[in-house]
Amino acid sequence: MSALLIVGGDHLGKIKKRLEHVGVEEIIHVSGRKARMSQKEIPSHVNLVLVLTDYINHEFSTAIKKKANKQAIPVCYSKRSWCSIHQSLEKAIFLNIKTRLK
Repeated sequence: MSALLIVGGDHLGKIKKRLEHVGVEEIIHVSGRKARMSQKEIPSHVNLVLVLTDYINHEFSTAIKKKANKQAIPVCYSKRSWCSIHQSLEKAIFLNIKTRLK
């Protein structure tokens, strides 16, 4: 996976290093704290959007989901723990590969 957009959470801490270790080349992080952030478009080179559910409000999450669907970018949801993030990414990648095979 070349580019991942993470939405939610103020700081990623060690999550960035772990994502790089599993093959994510570019990590774009948006905290979602400012209302204007929901007006920005998702960069066209992003392969997947990861929403950290325990650090984002429902309205912002809905706005990101609509933008991702409009651009045909898959969205996965996770808590901020590495275990939960890793499971969500594996599931999203598996579903994406399965869809391509059809």
